[in-house]
Amino acid sequence: METTEKKTNFITNAIDHDIDSKVYTNDRVHTRFPPEPNGYLHIGHAKASLLNYRISQLYQGKFNLRFDDTNPIKEDVEYVDSIKEDLSWLGIKWDDRLFFASSYFDRMAAYAVELIQKGLAFVDDLTTEEMRQYRGTLTEPGKESPYRKRSIEENLELFEQMKAGKFPEGSHLLRAKIDMTSPNMNMRDPAIYRILHTHHHSCDKDWFIYPMYDYAHPIEDAIEGITHSLCTLEFEDHRPFYEWVLSHLDDFQKEPPRQIEFAKLNLTKTIVGKRYLKQLVEEKIVDGWDDPRLATISGLRRRGYTPESIQAFCEAIGVAKTNSTVDIAMLEHFIRDDLKLKAPRLMTILDPLKVTITNYPEDQVEWMDVPLNQENPDMGDYSTPFSREIYVEKADFMEIPAKKYYRLFPGNEVRLRGAYFVTCNEVVKDEDGNVIELKCTYDPATRSGSGFAERKVKGTIHWVSAAHAEEIEVRLYDYLIENDEGLTKDNFLERINPNSLQVIKAYAEPEVMKAKSYEKFQFIRNGFFSVDPKHSTPGAPVFNQIVSLKSSWKPGK
Repeated sequence: METTEKKTNFITNAIDHDIDSKVYTNDRVHTRFPPEPNGYLHIGHAKASLLNYRISQLYQGKFNLRFDDTNPIKEDVEYVDSIKEDLSWLGIKWDDRLFFASSYFDRMAAYAVELIQKGLAFVDDLTTEEMRQYRGTLTEPGKESPYRKRSIEENLELFEQMKAGKFPEGSHLLRAKIDMTSPNMNMRDPAIYRILHTHHHSCDKDWFIYPMYDYAHPIEDAIEGITHSLCTLEFEDHRPFYEWVLSHLDDFQKEPPRQIEFAKLNLTKTIVGKRYLKQLVEEKIVDGWDDPRLATISGLRRRGYTPESIQAFCEAIGVAKTNSTVDIAMLEHFIRDDLKLKAPRLMTILDPLKVTITNYPEDQVEWMDVPLNQENPDMGDYSTPFSREIYVEKADFMEIPAKKYYRLFPGNEVRLRGAYFVTCNEVVKDEDGNVIELKCTYDPATRSGSGFAERKVKGTIHWVSAAHAEEIEVRLYDYLIENDEGLTKDNFLERINPNSLQVIKAYAEPEVMKAKSYEKFQFIRNGFFSVDPKHSTPGAPVFNQIVSLKSSWKPGK
């Protein structure tokens, strides 16, 4: 992934201003992506990580991957590994710049002591309910805790006891001493440390206190020399505390990082909130974090999306200062656009109807040379067998044709892709009146590539030789959410589309059976498909539908 063109936006404008003003030594630009390892990344994280990475590339700067592992209750090594895999797949490189917030726990605790010594932090004994009462509301100021006036010596001693595990969970908090009357609720003596008697997955020694995110975040950025801390919009109200922490710690007075907020990515007809995704996984409503119906990066990868399509999508939506929701059809547009010249175009019948070509020799088989991708001749050709009995799609036949219907109907002639012209002569039905077979004749002079031009037909359909067809499993996907208007944490399970997955048996030409995990194809007129790595076995590939061929989204001019 390379960034060769600079697209101006409010973030680059801010960075340019800092460069012009010589805010940072040597005009340096240093960004980071700081995921919490408490779940798998989703498409919103793709946007945020790619933005931070591209900014660093654009200014020939540095990029850090940092795991914000300050909450061991929800975190796991599984998530660390998955995040690294997802980001690497997206094309993001961090080289030797991989960090963990937990590596700074000793320094963070020392900085907390510094704040206590400066009279800027205190140990509070209020219960959760009492604290809620003291906090105030958006329209009413809060009240100072009765423990706020503790002496520096007492606070130091209590904090050391917290650190040593002398107190039970929830009994004490270390809080910053700022302003309980502030209109910004985040500045009303926010918590800095909480007590948790929990082992941390990446720490050698036991900790009994853990820093709150809003306290840890600016310190982590400053320790690593981050210049521009790019965050999503919900952190805008937290920025004053971010700046307060840095301004009151002696080590960070020179060239502190600058926080800049941008709108997060919301996508229609799916779910991106990590807590909701986790619930879907834990309740087994979906097939794991990498379920192809999910907008997780691993789910998109398993479904068949490419890194290039996601990169192009994130680049196209850009950055904004106002939250909005992007139509999922836009994401689908970019995978179609990426695969249209890359994916081999093969023939697979999803809903078969038998066709017998009555004047074709019974024992004859011809191997037809067909282009792998007519729009990309460099991909070459492949051979597919043609015989007396074939399968076509049921949708390619109408006994009583609609207006401008040019496919098979009694008396009509169509082209079989890469083969011959055939004419429908007879319709065979079962005792219930269902069409079960068509009897057709072919014109031997019309073989594809023969130069035949005596007459033309308007309809071309795909097919597979019945004698050579391989049965495969195909997974068709609809949107996970039927109606996302007014979607909330309380009703999202009710909105899950019960028909979001349909597993069918289909018939494929032999070339399809060569497919390996993650290989992508266009099944002629049925959409783009990818080999599922989870359910496929040698000789029995399972295909996930990536996207249909028709798009409801058009790029702006």
